[in-house]
Amino acid sequence: MATKAQIVKSNKEPKFSTRKVNRCWRCGRKRGYMREFKLCRICFRELARDGKIVGIKKSSW
Repeated sequence: MATKAQIVKSNKEPKFSTRKVNRCWRCGRKRGYMREFKLCRICFRELARDGKIVGIKKSSW
């Protein structure tokens, strides 16, 4: 989980556009980020498993 200082720093407008850091809105993680859902992979799995993301269901075959 990201510290509050890291989250605040990434929310500031960067000097250059390539320095923008995408973070998960739930935990603040920057790696494994999914743009479509604005979540990291771990939070995505938790919410999908609980059925809280519309249109996503766990596959089984």
